[in-house]
Amino acid sequence: MAGVAALSGCGSSGGQASGGSKTVTLVSHDSWAVSKSVLAAFEKQSGYKVKVLKDGDAGQAVNKAILTKDNPQGDVFFGVDNTLLSRALDNGLFQSYTAKGLDTVGSQFRLDPDKNRVTPIDYGDICVNYDKAYFTEHHLAPPASFADLAKPAYKNLLVTENASTSSPGLGFLLGSAAAYGDSGWQGYWKKLKANGVKVVDGWEQAYDEEFSGSAGGRKAGGDRPLVVSYASSPPAEVVYADPKPSTAPTGVAAGTCFRQVEFAGLLSNASNTAGGKALIDFLLTKKFQEDMPLNMFVYPVVDGATVPAEFSKYGPPAKDPETVAPQKIADNRDRWVKTWTSLVVK
Repeated sequence: MAGVAALSGCGSSGGQASGGSKTVTLVSHDSWAVSKSVLAAFEKQSGYKVKVLKDGDAGQAVNKAILTKDNPQGDVFFGVDNTLLSRALDNGLFQSYTAKGLDTVGSQFRLDPDKNRVTPIDYGDICVNYDKAYFTEHHLAPPASFADLAKPAYKNLLVTENASTSSPGLGFLLGSAAAYGDSGWQGYWKKLKANGVKVVDGWEQAYDEEFSGSAGGRKAGGDRPLVVSYASSPPAEVVYADPKPSTAPTGVAAGTCFRQVEFAGLLSNASNTAGGKALIDFLLTKKFQEDMPLNMFVYPVVDGATVPAEFSKYGPPAKDPETVAPQKIADNRDRWVKTWTSLVVK
């Protein structure tokens, strides 16, 4: 309940009321974003000033947070997801905190229910996106499944992220393991490699530089019309376009999706725990949850939070995404990544 006190009883002197710092530091991946007015409302209500440190792709950010856990860069970490969760928990990255509003979050998102070392904040689906114009021009049907991606018609068309450094890259690997089984995914990746899959370090390079269907990729001369991204990427291409197109220029291969859940956690050696708890509480408010989709292009986890029309029109969640149980990810992730690296990168 400390977070409740920090939020509700302090007014402009919230930080002082706890006897600690008036600055709370959030460490996150590069995709963190929030509307200025929403963040300002939290700062005014709580008395805390929020400082944000962005640390690259989610995979890189989590690894750095683990390496610096004894002397952390901040108080709260946002952006660890179900693909990397056990690594963070096993390394003691977070301390327990039951956030205000956690009871409004569906049980399917609460993957540490006994200890609440992390709080679910959002979810989305990692899926292959395709450049509609390319496939129209080449009179080729876009791929619809994992199996399609290994077909000769799609040779040298796919770019994905490195599973050892990138959260979407790891999610795509886990999706293929779910689809092909513990002993079948290796053969699948051998086929993908033979079919010319390109591997880059992180999402921004893959999507904004290599992918021909994104605004950034077109500007950069990207020549890959297939990319591992998100089911919510097409609405981003509409929202940020000027003028806005009537339809999204990119589509989603519905049979290639893996469900991702993102969490925030209070870092174990946080210097401002009261501020950190207040910030986590804020992330579960409807104000933040409803602001989040058009800033980070993810879906809210809080029951009753409204989703923008652009999402339901251009980027609905996958109807039947692949999933892998948290314990299975914990038991196999490092070994699978090592095997994947030897098969695909080296």
